[in-house]
Amino acid sequence: MQETPAIKESSLDSLVPSPETLADAGFQSQMEHISRHSFVFFLGTIFTAALGYLFKVYLARELGAEALGVYALGMTIIGLLGVFSAVGLPQAAVRYVAAYSATGKVELLRKFLGRGILLLLICNLSLSVVLLLIGPRIAIRFYHTPALSKYFGLFAMIMLLGALTTFLGQALAGYKDVMRRTVIANFIGTPLTMALSVALIVLGFGLRGYIAAQVLSAVAMLLLFGLSVLKLTPAGPSFFRAISSPLEEEVVSFSALAFGITLLGFLMTQSDKILIGVYLNARDVGIYAVAMALVAFVSIVLQSVNQIFSPTIAELHARGQSAMLARIFQTLTKWSLGLTLPLAAVMVIFAPVLMSIFGSDFEIGWPILVIGTIGQLVNCGVGSVGYLLQMSGHQRDLVKIQGVMAVVMIVLGFLLIPRWGIVGAAAAAAITNLVSNLWYLWEVRRKLAMSPYNISYFRLLLPLAGSVGVLFLEHRLLLGLCSGWFLAATALIAGYGTFIGLALVVGLDSDDRIILNAIWSRVGGTFLLRGDGL
Repeated sequence: MQETPAIKESSLDSLVPSPETLADAGFQSQMEHISRHSFVFFLGTIFTAALGYLFKVYLARELGAEALGVYALGMTIIGLLGVFSAVGLPQAAVRYVAAYSATGKVELLRKFLGRGILLLLICNLSLSVVLLLIGPRIAIRFYHTPALSKYFGLFAMIMLLGALTTFLGQALAGYKDVMRRTVIANFIGTPLTMALSVALIVLGFGLRGYIAAQVLSAVAMLLLFGLSVLKLTPAGPSFFRAISSPLEEEVVSFSALAFGITLLGFLMTQSDKILIGVYLNARDVGIYAVAMALVAFVSIVLQSVNQIFSPTIAELHARGQSAMLARIFQTLTKWSLGLTLPLAAVMVIFAPVLMSIFGSDFEIGWPILVIGTIGQLVNCGVGSVGYLLQMSGHQRDLVKIQGVMAVVMIVLGFLLIPRWGIVGAAAAAAITNLVSNLWYLWEVRRKLAMSPYNISYFRLLLPLAGSVGVLFLEHRLLLGLCSGWFLAATALIAGYGTFIGLALVVGLDSDDRIILNAIWSRVGGTFLLRGDGL
């Protein structure tokens, strides 16, 4: 009888999950949430990318390189003004909407949203007046492109609507409803823009029609985003009462740092186009812009992950769950890199083919595609290091790095563009991207004691070798025998088919299998992949 309590205690202990089991359960729960929302965003981005590629080909053939160059130059101007008009509020929306809603601070939440919208309206209306006054002078004296002057009214409307939709879209991300945002932006907004653009171009409005179509679709997205945020925001004080009081000092401080990060990010990503416009001409800007638009697709998986991982970083860091955060970071980086490698290989091997689809004027831009792809591959290889710094309270380190690298980017542009033209611009951007990301990675390891790498990365070598081998074989056998469209499509299918097939055999570790089990169970799979890896 005296041993009975011990027996009962032992029986109860056997029912308590071990720390390892709890850690795996927490990891699986987080990865289910991240993978579900990232997958929807990924599908939306793929949908947009596929339609966008076809649409860019249509625009290139209908409008020509010079008109697209004029558009790109206009976007650099409103892009710079847009940094000042946003004043860091969209980035703050991700963090503070998530924080306020999680802690039940309804009054602060509604104040942030109402005050944020009011500030954006004031800033953008003021800068629109500035744009209309000084824009024509910039077009003529700086860019030497008088044709740009007649579009500034439409560009001002794009800036205003873009600031509001970006803020509300980031608020949806703060609510962790990336799926709803993806549906509105990718599955509604993008097709609407394309349909309106084609209709207006066919009617003879040309570049003006393309820009006007973006304005009209932005109005539709603004209404949908606004209704969605209103639906998710808890009831509380009216927005009109909320906007009468200032934002919290913490929000203002974070927004100021986010503004600095955005401004420096703009200089790092847009100074190449600005300098091409100064030293070269609108036609070169158009060719460069098309090539770099393709380059942007290379990081599509990482972009999808970042949409939901960024608020997860803030949440786990605030809870002190650094081990869980490091584990997720490591796994997501491996998946981001692995799923990017086949696309990068296609971009490099078939670069002349991909650029020639846009027309003969654009084929000379294939070196831009190769150089830019290599730079983006480094970006995917280090993972979400920038977001780790920003969402864990190390924004100042991010500002320091971007400040230095913005100067480096501009200096490289001044040195390389006059000598090598648009190839020099691509080289400057790739070098800046490479050094920036390695610096981010070093800071993450130093400040957060996290690294994305482990021995399981070697499992990617065989799938990569197989994928590259298949792509080189297709290039050798089919180049010149098939259309560019057919080669591009079959290369993507062959590259990814080979990579994924080999990765499923030799490329998975235990955490990868947890993710696959979670995904498979979500779609109603009837079996689970077992084991700790091969």
